[in-house]
Amino acid sequence: MFFNLPTLLTWARIVAIPLVVGVFYTTLSPETQNIVGTALFILFALTDWADGYLARRLSMTSSFGAFLDPVADKFLVTAALLVLVHLGRLHALIALVIIGREIAISALREWMAQIGRSKSVAVNIFGKLKTIAQLIAIPFLLFNGVLLGLFHTAVVGRLLIWIAAFITLWSMVVYLRAAWAAREHG
Repeated sequence: MFFNLPTLLTWARIVAIPLVVGVFYTTLSPETQNIVGTALFILFALTDWADGYLARRLSMTSSFGAFLDPVADKFLVTAALLVLVHLGRLHALIALVIIGREIAISALREWMAQIGRSKSVAVNIFGKLKTIAQLIAIPFLLFNGVLLGLFHTAVVGRLLIWIAAFITLWSMVVYLRAAWAAREHG
């Protein structure tokens, strides 16, 4: 369905992108931009969990929702990465690795669907871990300040985004190997 509650949450994630990005181009102080941008990102990232949970719980799963959910994740993450590169908080190479992987795997899925092997590149645990790692690392980089007087989030964020980039690359290898094996056996 195009407009059930879980799908509306997914659409909200897409519609929220200009809000998350736009806050960093306002006249608010940089600290306020960081807090508001981080809060918005976390709020809309949580809809990734909520839409899936509600779709299963309310028996509102759909092929359209299954298609739109990862697209929304990719848009939100890509927008945040581009903001972080623009702000000088993230090296462009890391953003390129993460965004490039998304493009490559999307193309791989399209190709595998064309040859009737789409199940070989269905979402797996590594893809889910990749998304979780990214959705945890990005808020630390967006916040870019001392959290609760304990530590500077940029340090933790940089470590986490490198871990996320590694998981991102590893998940790509897993998908490529599965596709190669499916192609060989088909």
